[in-house]
Amino acid sequence: MPRFLSPTRVALCAVLAFPVALRADDLPAPSGEVLLTITGDIARTNGKGAARFDRDMLAAMDPVTFRTETIWTDGPQTFTGPALSALLDHVGADGATVTATAINDYAVTIPQEDRVATGPIVAYLRNGAPMSVRDKGPLWIVYAYDSDPAYRTEVIYARSIWQLDRLDVGR
Repeated sequence: MPRFLSPTRVALCAVLAFPVALRADDLPAPSGEVLLTITGDIARTNGKGAARFDRDMLAAMDPVTFRTETIWTDGPQTFTGPALSALLDHVGADGATVTATAINDYAVTIPQEDRVATGPIVAYLRNGAPMSVRDKGPLWIVYAYDSDPAYRTEVIYARSIWQLDRLDVGR
């Protein structure tokens, strides 16, 4: 004889099943060294409230490459990495600001208005090669400074954090 569940048991089963459905949409775990950890107001994770990325995961995100001069380097440089906006969309970020923090705990706040397709990238390559910690890597938030005079200001330069290892999405 079939066994029927009461409405209370059906609701309980739905509540218990909901986290499983969320986990199905989570990010894959990194297989290499974790270069970037994103926390805060994000929808997709691959570990205790965080989205962790290795170089291969970042490279798989439709990288952007541009050539620009910086105030920290000599001559034009080529940078490659995912657009910050695409990376934040990928993790379902829903905040007004992003706090970007470097290995040495230096931190900057990047506002929502910088989250545009033509905005900064999270560069993991400079001139076609990975960047060492000694060479401002492994990750560097870079704007296409030569593309727009608005990107050649002290405010934007201050947001161009190198040795990046953490992003925290806030409201």
